Amino acid sequence: MEPSVIIQTLDLAGTCIFAVTGAVKGVRKHLDIFGVTVLACCVGVGGGIIRDAVIGRFPVSALANENYILISIVSGLVTFGTAKHWMRIRSFLQIGDAAGLGIFTALGAQRAFEAGLGPTGIILCGVITAIGGGVIRDVLTGTVPVVLKSDFYATASMIGAMIFCFMLKSDPPFPLLFIVSAGTVTVLRLLALHYNVQLPAAGYLTRRHRRRQEKG
Repeated sequence: MEPSVIIQTLDLAGTCIFAVTGAVKGVRKHLDIFGVTVLACCVGVGGGIIRDAVIGRFPVSALANENYILISIVSGLVTFGTAKHWMRIRSFLQIGDAAGLGIFTALGAQRAFEAGLGPTGIILCGVITAIGGGVIRDVLTGTVPVVLKSDFYATASMIGAMIFCFMLKSDPPFPLLFIVSAGTVTVLRLLALHYNVQLPAAGYLTRRHRRRQEKG
């Protein structure tokens, strides 16, 4: 199978996974069927649109290939109609979200590499692709984006993108590059969820400083 076909297939798979997570957020926010579908599309293709706009890839993939939007819409509608039967399975949703994060990190980095960007651009594009849709989702639903809180989410994506850049030096085949970088992100995210690993938050630092002042 040609590398371009593999990349597009994985991209569509990641779109489907992320679209479902966006739709689930809409269901939990008690949105109507249109709102749920909008969130599914935002999460499914939002990160890729931002990435393509940043690297000057026009028309953006989500508009050049209608399958991205169609998959997002179908995922949103199916989730809306079936969520009550399975969305309580939190572990399933977490695994899917972690897998989507890994897939989009690796594919975003690959798109940046194909565009001739350097390590910084590759890392940023990998992270933007992975978290962009989620940021749009959280803004639309009136919540603080996950990536701005203490959750170990964007950090896992960044580590995976850095590994992608490091591996490029040895010119590995794309399947190996994808498996290692995407797999690292997915495993890191799942481990962070299992062991409740979080980054220090501003509130925590403020409380610690306050306790020091009280003791002093």
